[in-house]
Amino acid sequence: MGIFGAIPGAVAQGLIWGLMAIGVYITYKILDIADLTVDGSICTGAAVCTMLVISGVNIWIAMLCAVLAGALTGALTGAFHTLLGIPAILAGILTQLILWSLNLKIMGRANQALSAQTYPVILTQLNITNALIVLAIFTIVVIAILYWFFGTEAGSSIRATGCNLNMSRAQGINTNLNKIIGLSISNGIVALSGALLAQYQGFADINMGRGAIVIGLAAVIIGEVIFSRIARNFAVKLLSVAFGGIIYYIVYQVVIFLGLDTDLLKMLSALVVALFLGVPHLRKVFASKFKNKSKPQEEIQDNAEN
Repeated sequence: MGIFGAIPGAVAQGLIWGLMAIGVYITYKILDIADLTVDGSICTGAAVCTMLVISGVNIWIAMLCAVLAGALTGALTGAFHTLLGIPAILAGILTQLILWSLNLKIMGRANQALSAQTYPVILTQLNITNALIVLAIFTIVVIAILYWFFGTEAGSSIRATGCNLNMSRAQGINTNLNKIIGLSISNGIVALSGALLAQYQGFADINMGRGAIVIGLAAVIIGEVIFSRIARNFAVKLLSVAFGGIIYYIVYQVVIFLGLDTDLLKMLSALVVALFLGVPHLRKVFASKFKNKSKPQEEIQDNAEN
Protein backbone atom coordinates (compact mmCIF):
# COMPACT_ATOMS: atom_id res chain seq x y z
CA MET A 1 0.00 0.00 0.00
CA GLY A 2 2.94 2.32 0.63
CA ILE A 3 3.92 2.72 -3.00
CA PHE A 4 0.32 3.25 -4.13
CA GLY A 5 -0.17 5.86 -1.43
CA ALA A 6 2.82 7.78 -2.78
CA ILE A 7 1.56 7.81 -6.39
CA PRO A 8 -0.72 10.90 -6.07
CA GLY A 9 2.13 12.92 -4.60
CA ALA A 10 4.45 11.70 -7.35
CA VAL A 11 1.90 12.73 -10.00
CA ALA A 12 1.63 16.21 -8.42
CA GLN A 13 5.39 16.63 -8.38
CA GLY A 14 5.55 15.26 -11.90
CA LEU A 15 3.06 17.89 -13.09
CA ILE A 16 5.10 20.68 -11.48
CA TRP A 17 8.33 19.48 -13.04
CA GLY A 18 6.50 18.61 -16.26
CA LEU A 19 5.49 22.27 -16.47
CA MET A 20 9.15 23.16 -16.03
CA ALA A 21 10.03 20.64 -18.73
CA ILE A 22 7.67 22.40 -21.14
CA GLY A 23 9.87 25.45 -20.67
CA VAL A 24 12.94 23.31 -21.37
CA TYR A 25 11.21 21.94 -24.49
CA ILE A 26 10.95 25.44 -25.95
CA THR A 27 14.70 25.99 -25.85
CA TYR A 28 15.89 22.43 -26.39
CA LYS A 29 13.52 21.36 -29.17
CA ILE A 30 12.23 24.58 -30.72
CA LEU A 31 15.26 26.89 -30.46
CA ASP A 32 17.82 24.06 -30.50
CA ILE A 33 19.57 25.56 -27.46
CA ALA A 34 20.64 23.68 -24.34
CA ASP A 35 19.76 26.36 -21.78
CA LEU A 36 21.24 25.84 -18.31
CA THR A 37 19.58 28.98 -16.94
CA VAL A 38 16.70 26.84 -15.67
CA ASP A 39 18.73 25.60 -12.69
CA GLY A 40 18.65 29.19 -11.42
CA SER A 41 15.40 30.56 -12.83
CA ILE A 42 13.22 27.92 -11.15
CA CYS A 43 14.62 29.05 -7.81
CA THR A 44 14.13 32.70 -8.82
CA GLY A 45 10.43 32.04 -9.42
CA ALA A 46 10.13 30.32 -6.05
CA ALA A 47 12.06 33.04 -4.23
CA VAL A 48 10.14 35.96 -5.75
CA CYS A 49 6.75 34.33 -5.15
CA THR A 50 7.62 33.32 -1.58
CA MET A 51 8.96 36.70 -0.49
CA LEU A 52 6.05 38.62 -2.02
CA VAL A 53 3.47 36.38 -0.36
CA ILE A 54 5.27 36.70 2.97
CA SER A 55 5.16 40.49 2.48
CA GLY A 56 1.38 40.36 2.09
CA VAL A 57 1.10 40.57 -1.71
CA ASN A 58 -1.80 38.74 -3.35
CA ILE A 59 -0.76 35.23 -4.41
CA TRP A 60 -1.77 35.74 -8.06
CA ILE A 61 0.20 38.97 -8.32
CA ALA A 62 3.15 37.25 -6.63
CA MET A 63 3.03 34.44 -9.21
CA LEU A 64 2.81 36.93 -12.08
CA CYS A 65 5.88 38.72 -10.71
CA ALA A 66 7.66 35.36 -10.47
CA VAL A 67 6.92 34.68 -14.16
CA LEU A 68 8.19 38.14 -15.14
CA ALA A 69 11.35 37.64 -13.06
CA GLY A 70 11.94 34.31 -14.80
CA ALA A 71 11.42 35.94 -18.20
CA LEU A 72 14.07 38.53 -17.32
CA THR A 73 16.57 35.78 -16.47
CA GLY A 74 15.96 34.24 -19.90
CA ALA A 75 16.37 37.65 -21.54
CA LEU A 76 19.70 38.06 -19.74
CA THR A 77 20.93 34.74 -21.11
CA GLY A 78 19.70 35.76 -24.55
CA ALA A 79 21.55 39.07 -24.31
CA PHE A 80 24.77 37.32 -23.30
CA HIS A 81 24.39 34.99 -26.27
CA THR A 82 23.24 37.39 -29.00
CA LEU A 83 24.79 40.73 -28.01
CA LEU A 84 28.10 39.51 -26.57
CA GLY A 85 28.50 36.47 -28.81
CA ILE A 86 28.86 34.06 -25.87
CA PRO A 87 27.95 30.44 -26.73
CA ALA A 88 24.43 29.65 -25.53
CA ILE A 89 25.41 26.91 -23.10
CA LEU A 90 28.06 29.13 -21.48
CA ALA A 91 25.64 32.08 -21.38
CA GLY A 92 23.21 29.91 -19.42
CA ILE A 93 25.92 28.90 -16.97
CA LEU A 94 26.89 32.54 -16.40
CA THR A 95 23.28 33.56 -15.77
CA GLN A 96 22.85 30.58 -13.45
CA LEU A 97 25.84 31.75 -11.38
CA ILE A 98 24.47 35.30 -11.24
CA LEU A 99 21.09 33.99 -10.11
CA TRP A 100 22.64 32.06 -7.24
CA SER A 101 23.68 35.35 -5.63
CA LEU A 102 20.47 37.17 -6.60
CA ASN A 103 18.27 34.41 -5.20
CA LEU A 104 20.13 34.58 -1.90
CA LYS A 105 19.62 38.34 -1.82
CA ILE A 106 15.92 38.00 -2.65
CA MET A 107 15.28 35.49 0.14
CA GLY A 108 17.76 36.97 2.62
CA ARG A 109 18.94 33.47 3.54
CA ALA A 110 19.21 30.02 2.02
CA ASN A 111 15.69 28.90 2.96
CA GLN A 112 12.33 30.60 3.46
CA ALA A 113 9.18 28.91 4.76
CA LEU A 114 5.85 29.36 2.99
CA SER A 115 3.42 27.47 5.20
CA ALA A 116 -0.04 26.81 3.79
CA GLN A 117 -1.40 27.20 7.33
CA THR A 118 -0.07 30.75 7.55
CA TYR A 119 -0.23 32.15 4.02
CA PRO A 120 -3.01 31.99 1.36
CA VAL A 121 -1.36 29.66 -1.17
CA ILE A 122 -3.34 28.04 -4.00
CA LEU A 123 -1.95 24.51 -3.56
CA THR A 124 -0.20 22.45 -0.93
CA GLN A 125 0.93 18.88 -0.42
CA LEU A 126 -1.38 18.80 2.59
CA ASN A 127 -4.27 18.57 0.09
CA ILE A 128 -3.09 16.43 -2.81
CA THR A 129 -6.48 16.24 -4.55
CA ASN A 130 -6.80 20.03 -4.75
CA ALA A 131 -3.14 20.32 -5.80
CA LEU A 132 -3.68 17.85 -8.67
CA ILE A 133 -6.69 19.81 -9.94
CA VAL A 134 -4.85 23.15 -9.76
CA LEU A 135 -1.75 21.75 -11.47
CA ALA A 136 -3.80 20.07 -14.21
CA ILE A 137 -5.54 23.39 -14.92
CA PHE A 138 -2.23 25.28 -15.03
CA THR A 139 -0.75 22.69 -17.39
CA ILE A 140 -3.71 22.83 -19.76
CA VAL A 141 -3.78 26.64 -19.76
CA VAL A 142 -0.02 26.92 -20.42
CA ILE A 143 -0.21 24.38 -23.26
CA ALA A 144 -3.22 26.20 -24.78
CA ILE A 145 -1.44 29.58 -24.67
CA LEU A 146 1.75 28.15 -26.18
CA TYR A 147 -0.22 26.32 -28.88
CA TRP A 148 -1.92 29.58 -29.82
CA PHE A 149 1.26 31.67 -29.66
CA PHE A 150 3.45 29.35 -31.73
CA GLY A 151 0.75 29.34 -34.39
CA THR A 152 1.00 33.12 -34.80
CA GLU A 153 3.45 34.86 -37.10
CA ALA A 154 5.74 35.75 -34.19
CA GLY A 155 5.68 32.19 -32.85
CA SER A 156 6.27 30.71 -36.29
CA SER A 157 9.32 32.94 -36.77
CA ILE A 158 10.75 31.62 -33.48
CA ARG A 159 10.20 28.05 -34.67
CA ALA A 160 11.84 28.91 -37.99
CA THR A 161 14.82 30.38 -36.12
CA GLY A 162 15.41 27.10 -34.30
CA CYS A 163 14.77 25.02 -37.41
CA ASN A 164 17.15 26.80 -39.80
CA LEU A 165 19.01 29.85 -38.53
CA ASN A 166 20.64 30.84 -41.82
CA MET A 167 17.47 30.46 -43.86
CA SER A 168 15.53 32.50 -41.30
CA ARG A 169 18.05 35.31 -41.57
CA ALA A 170 17.82 35.15 -45.35
CA GLN A 171 14.06 35.62 -45.05
CA GLY A 172 14.57 38.81 -43.01
CA ILE A 173 13.72 37.31 -39.61
CA ASN A 174 15.43 38.92 -36.60
CA THR A 175 16.89 35.70 -35.21
CA ASN A 176 18.66 37.38 -32.28
CA LEU A 177 15.40 38.90 -31.05
CA ASN A 178 13.63 35.57 -31.50
CA LYS A 179 16.24 33.81 -29.38
CA ILE A 180 15.78 36.35 -26.60
CA ILE A 181 11.99 36.03 -26.78
CA GLY A 182 12.16 32.23 -26.80
CA LEU A 183 14.53 32.13 -23.83
CA SER A 184 12.31 34.60 -21.96
CA ILE A 185 9.17 32.53 -22.55
CA SER A 186 11.00 29.35 -21.55
CA ASN A 187 12.35 30.71 -18.28
CA GLY A 188 9.08 32.46 -17.49
CA ILE A 189 7.36 29.05 -17.55
CA VAL A 190 10.21 27.55 -15.51
CA ALA A 191 9.82 30.31 -12.92
CA LEU A 192 6.06 29.62 -12.80
CA SER A 193 6.80 25.99 -11.96
CA GLY A 194 9.19 27.22 -9.26
CA ALA A 195 6.44 29.39 -7.74
CA LEU A 196 4.06 26.40 -7.75
CA LEU A 197 6.74 24.13 -6.26
CA ALA A 198 7.44 26.54 -3.40
CA GLN A 199 3.74 26.62 -2.53
CA TYR A 200 3.36 22.86 -2.86
CA GLN A 201 6.31 21.90 -0.66
CA GLY A 202 5.90 24.86 1.73
CA PHE A 203 9.27 26.55 1.29
CA ALA A 204 11.76 28.03 -1.15
CA ASP A 205 15.35 26.87 -1.00
CA ILE A 206 18.49 28.06 -2.75
CA ASN A 207 19.28 24.48 -3.83
CA MET A 208 15.83 23.61 -5.19
CA GLY A 209 16.91 24.17 -8.79
CA ARG A 210 20.05 22.05 -8.68
CA GLY A 211 19.79 19.41 -11.39
CA ALA A 212 16.58 20.91 -12.81
CA ILE A 213 17.91 20.75 -16.37
CA VAL A 214 18.44 16.99 -15.98
CA ILE A 215 14.86 16.46 -14.80
CA GLY A 216 13.58 18.71 -17.58
CA LEU A 217 15.51 16.85 -20.25
CA ALA A 218 14.39 13.53 -18.79
CA ALA A 219 10.73 14.57 -19.03
CA VAL A 220 11.19 15.85 -22.59
CA ILE A 221 12.97 12.72 -23.81
CA ILE A 222 10.71 10.26 -21.96
CA GLY A 223 7.62 11.96 -23.37
CA GLU A 224 9.13 12.03 -26.86
CA VAL A 225 10.18 8.38 -26.84
CA ILE A 226 6.99 6.94 -25.33
CA PHE A 227 4.46 9.12 -27.16
CA SER A 228 6.34 9.68 -30.43
CA ARG A 229 3.80 7.75 -32.52
CA ILE A 230 0.79 9.78 -31.35
CA ALA A 231 2.46 13.15 -30.64
CA ARG A 232 2.09 14.70 -34.09
CA ASN A 233 0.24 17.85 -33.05
CA PHE A 234 2.25 20.57 -31.26
CA ALA A 235 -0.17 20.67 -28.31
CA VAL A 236 0.04 16.88 -27.95
CA LYS A 237 3.84 17.10 -27.96
CA LEU A 238 3.71 19.59 -25.08
CA LEU A 239 1.24 17.37 -23.24
CA SER A 240 3.56 14.39 -23.75
CA VAL A 241 6.32 16.38 -22.04
CA ALA A 242 4.05 16.91 -19.02
CA PHE A 243 3.31 13.16 -18.97
CA GLY A 244 7.07 12.57 -19.21
CA GLY A 245 7.49 14.49 -15.96
CA ILE A 246 4.80 12.39 -14.30
CA ILE A 247 6.38 9.12 -15.49
CA TYR A 248 9.79 10.29 -14.30
CA TYR A 249 8.54 11.01 -10.76
CA ILE A 250 6.54 7.79 -10.55
CA VAL A 251 9.71 5.86 -11.45
CA TYR A 252 11.56 8.01 -8.91
CA GLN A 253 9.10 7.01 -6.16
CA VAL A 254 9.27 3.34 -7.13
CA VAL A 255 13.06 3.41 -6.91
CA ILE A 256 12.90 5.04 -3.46
CA PHE A 257 10.30 2.47 -2.35
CA LEU A 258 12.60 -0.35 -3.47
CA GLY A 259 15.22 0.94 -1.07
CA LEU A 260 17.87 2.42 -3.37
CA ASP A 261 20.42 4.57 -1.56
CA THR A 262 19.12 8.15 -1.86
CA ASP A 263 22.69 9.35 -2.40
CA LEU A 264 22.52 7.63 -5.82
CA LEU A 265 19.31 9.30 -7.03
CA LYS A 266 21.09 12.06 -8.95
CA MET A 267 23.20 9.44 -10.69
CA LEU A 268 20.03 7.52 -11.52
CA SER A 269 18.52 10.69 -13.02
CA ALA A 270 21.55 11.21 -15.25
CA LEU A 271 21.51 7.55 -16.36
CA VAL A 272 17.79 7.70 -17.17
CA VAL A 273 18.36 10.80 -19.31
CA ALA A 274 21.36 9.16 -21.03
CA LEU A 275 19.31 6.02 -21.70
CA PHE A 276 16.35 7.82 -23.23
CA LEU A 277 18.60 10.20 -25.18
CA GLY A 278 20.26 7.15 -26.70
CA VAL A 279 17.03 5.38 -27.66
CA PRO A 280 16.51 7.24 -30.99
CA HIS A 281 20.12 6.54 -32.00
CA LEU A 282 19.89 2.87 -31.02
CA ARG A 283 16.68 2.56 -33.02
CA LYS A 284 18.45 3.86 -36.12
CA VAL A 285 21.44 1.56 -35.57
CA PHE A 286 19.30 -1.57 -35.16
CA ALA A 287 17.04 -0.54 -38.05
CA SER A 288 20.02 -0.09 -40.39
CA LYS A 289 21.52 -3.43 -39.31
CA PHE A 290 18.19 -5.17 -39.89
CA LYS A 291 17.94 -3.66 -43.37
CA ASN A 292 21.51 -4.68 -44.23
CA LYS A 293 20.82 -8.28 -43.15
CA SER A 294 17.57 -8.47 -45.09
CA LYS A 295 19.03 -7.02 -48.32
CA PRO A 296 21.08 -10.08 -49.41
CA GLN A 297 18.05 -12.35 -48.94
CA GLU A 298 15.89 -10.02 -51.00
CA GLU A 299 18.56 -9.91 -53.73
CA ILE A 300 18.76 -13.74 -53.81
CA GLN A 301 14.99 -13.94 -54.17
CA ASP A 302 15.02 -11.34 -56.97
CA ASN A 303 17.81 -13.26 -58.81
CA ALA A 304 15.93 -16.54 -58.47
CA GLU A 305 12.78 -15.00 -59.88
CA ASN A 306 14.75 -13.55 -62.83
